[in-house]
Amino acid sequence: MYPPVGHRQMINSKAAVAWAWLLLIFLLPWRVTAAQQLAKEIVKSDRPNVIVFLVDDMGMMDSSLAFLTDAQGRRERHPLNDFYHTPQMERLAAQGICFNQFYAMSVCSPTRASIMTGQNAARHRITNWINPAENNRGKFGPPDWNWQGLTESTMTLPRLLQAHGYRTIHVGKAHFGPWKSVGADPAKLGFEINRGGSPIGHPGSYFAAKGYGAGTSHAVPHLETFQASGTFLTSALTQVACEQISQAVSENKPFYLNLAHYAVHSPFESDPQFESQYADSGKPKPAQAFATLIAGIDQSLGQVLDHLIQLGIAENTLILFLGDNGSDAPLGGPHEIACAAPLRGKKGAHYEGGMRVPMIASWARPNNQHPTQRRIRIAPNKVQTQIGSVCDLFPTICEVTGIPLPAEHKIDGQSLVKLFTGETDATRAQEFWMHFPHDNHRSNYFTVFRKQNWKLIYHYNPTEQSHGERYQLFDLEADPSESKNLANSQSKILHDMVTALIDRLRDCQAVFPTDANGNSLEPLMPSRER
Repeated sequence: MYPPVGHRQMINSKAAVAWAWLLLIFLLPWRVTAAQQLAKEIVKSDRPNVIVFLVDDMGMMDSSLAFLTDAQGRRERHPLNDFYHTPQMERLAAQGICFNQFYAMSVCSPTRASIMTGQNAARHRITNWINPAENNRGKFGPPDWNWQGLTESTMTLPRLLQAHGYRTIHVGKAHFGPWKSVGADPAKLGFEINRGGSPIGHPGSYFAAKGYGAGTSHAVPHLETFQASGTFLTSALTQVACEQISQAVSENKPFYLNLAHYAVHSPFESDPQFESQYADSGKPKPAQAFATLIAGIDQSLGQVLDHLIQLGIAENTLILFLGDNGSDAPLGGPHEIACAAPLRGKKGAHYEGGMRVPMIASWARPNNQHPTQRRIRIAPNKVQTQIGSVCDLFPTICEVTGIPLPAEHKIDGQSLVKLFTGETDATRAQEFWMHFPHDNHRSNYFTVFRKQNWKLIYHYNPTEQSHGERYQLFDLEADPSESKNLANSQSKILHDMVTALIDRLRDCQAVFPTDANGNSLEPLMPSRER
């Protein structure tokens, strides 16, 4: 007789369990290793880490890495590339893609707010650097510009990432709002961690012996533990960033790190580690000091890359390296071809040297077999010549992390992901506009509009800065140094450019400078006789 059906099933079940245990014992080492590896790959591929490595006042010529290209798209070196030494930037560029027409606003707070919001400064209305202590709109600046900066109601990138499970970290310069405002503290804008961020725009000092400006109105906060060791500010912030990365990894959380160095902003205090590299350069002492600050930034980049490799997360970490406005190197005047040569101008100016910045995108360690890198492909050792801007970082990071763009939040930027491949993107409008309705800077009361190879500069109050002209029009392909104003000879193009500029400003609901009676000075169309 056979056992009852239920009893036979129980015998079979016991036998199956026994065989399963024998098989598991035999294969245990392989199974555990494979399971752990699979779990790690799932975590890594689903939730990539992102680091925005932001350098204050670094222009695109402040590097030994050549960003400019010739007519065939090949890298073209210039004398300033031979002055600076940035091997880690070269390392990152060799494994990633550089942008040679990447734009920021020409001063810092507008750029930082645009990275945080994905919006053009004309829309979020943080159109000037934010004086922490008093409203610096200027004599005829718009009364309703956004001096208070980012607020609790602002949709910010870290706030969005945090809502989707990311550990959000800010290290270094913030400058998102004045004292006593919400924007004074990055921890109120979506960052879980804030180390070094406050309303100040530059450090009182880079030296630990001076307490990083302790006792002044520009003291860098949260770094007291580094003062006794004599650690230079750039190195201290790098150590903090690496510690925070390690903490996020120990908690098994994907992270977004905004590593915003105070360097290379003034004061131009020389980093002792790199002084000997520039002692015989023939450049003035302030320029040598500036170059040592650049070298410290480069070292920081290399240390972060090495730390990511050591932790085993480099293949799943995207690095976006960029400057926040044009160069402020102490070489030449604000409108000369000097500190950004062969480009004209520097930080704060309406010329290309004031708003073209370095931009490199790369996985910290390339591996084209990694699941995330198969999804987000970055071409190695390429130069992308299409126009991009700081407004593009918000939608780019959302696409990389798989987070939908918030429907209720207006975005002016477009994702750069297709451009990372080295290909062109026909869907992108090749445009950039920068609105500065203020004075007390190197260029006053202007709006810049770039479309394709044409660049319009509109001056609300023509002065010597604009050679008395309201309109400046340049063909950047033929005249990259902006030496020949074509406003009078290209009347049709000028008319079209001003029309398009007015449309963009109206769409952003931009605010404008005023006349002596407080009336808003909106852009004027040129006469047909020009």
